[in-house]
Amino acid sequence: MPHILIVDDNQDGLLVRKTLLEELGYKVQIAINGEEGLRAYKLHRFDVVVTDYRMPRMNGVELIEQLRAVNPDVRVVLLSGFVEPLGLTEENTGADVVLAKSVHEPTQLARSVKRLANNRSLRKPVVSQRDRKHLGAAVR
Repeated sequence: MPHILIVDDNQDGLLVRKTLLEELGYKVQIAINGEEGLRAYKLHRFDVVVTDYRMPRMNGVELIEQLRAVNPDVRVVLLSGFVEPLGLTEENTGADVVLAKSVHEPTQLARSVKRLANNRSLRKPVVSQRDRKHLGAAVR
């Protein structure tokens, strides 16, 4: 049974996502901030980490950076209510999946966690700044 870590400073969001994933058969642990999530991950390598973007002291992207320093292959879903306005993507956050908080989130979260938990070779290579500039020039 895959073991999932959910990191969010919003108790309601934590409980809703925890309940959803437990009902789908996952073992779920929660953390109320990035520091607690990082400590939990260091103690137990979870199959997937689901983290909110906006949290005090350590945001979701900073948490992803710290998690990848511990384990470059960690599978991460980043959630935010501000995906489009902030321009959050898999490439610029380090997450495997970036999801907008919306009415579609439960379905998308369930699908993403299942895919990540079952397929360890899903991670796309991160595009370097040099390659990104080259790609941008080729599009013009």
